[in-house]
Amino acid sequence: MTPLITVDELVAALKGDSPPALIDVRWRLGGPPGLGSYQAGHLPGAHYVDLGTELAGPPGAGGRHPLPDAEVFASAMRRAGVDDVRDAVVYDDTDGTPAARAWWLLRWFGHSRVRLLDGGYRAWRDAGLDGTTDAPEEGHGGFTAHPGGMPVLDADSAASLARSGVLLDARAAERYRGEVEPVDPAAGHIPGAISAPTVDNTRSDGRLHTPDELVTRFVGLGATPGVEVGAYCGSGVTGAHEVLALEVAGIRAALYPGSWSEWSADPARPIATGPNPG
Repeated sequence: MTPLITVDELVAALKGDSPPALIDVRWRLGGPPGLGSYQAGHLPGAHYVDLGTELAGPPGAGGRHPLPDAEVFASAMRRAGVDDVRDAVVYDDTDGTPAARAWWLLRWFGHSRVRLLDGGYRAWRDAGLDGTTDAPEEGHGGFTAHPGGMPVLDADSAASLARSGVLLDARAAERYRGEVEPVDPAAGHIPGAISAPTVDNTRSDGRLHTPDELVTRFVGLGATPGVEVGAYCGSGVTGAHEVLALEVAGIRAALYPGSWSEWSADPARPIATGPNPG
């Protein structure tokens, strides 16, 4: 199943005999909370899921957004009407980055029938479709979580991959270079990692570039056939969007969930700075 669904495809699916569960993932680093935006208008029938508490565990040794407890995540998905056979569609109101976290987690926990709404809520409204402020009834999905559905990296395997394959750093270029670091303990990047800001995966309207355009981008970064590829970011959120964009390009990639927030918190881990991998 392709990772993306267009507005037109979603409209048709919602009219079908088995419409998908809709999951709203509004979130921005540093706030404000996404619930207010959801309450101001969302896709009819969509359930809000909180990234900080339901799509991540408590901050700690595993980084700022470690993988959530399986039952916490499963409970949120069941409340949103997700079960093991029903399609799910995730979306947000930016460039798909927060929603990609939900996409990746559903895949990680064994749900293969999930897609991201390309362009999100903005594309829905731009198509002349109505939103709503009405809260849907609580869903009663039967989703069960089975971890391990997507490849992952820990700190050691990320360090190794940066030397043996391609490890993409999805953060802004200035954070990669170590010029600024707004949230994590130290500035810089994993030695050997290549700068690949997630913002370059999308157009100005929040839609992803075409598969061919993404292939060109990632091949130019070294993700050629036969090369093992991984991605990380600050805390495993935008890195999930990188993995999704890579999949659109036909490239399988592993995610380092702990990402820079875990790596930089360990004083024993080396740090590179500047524009080169190091």
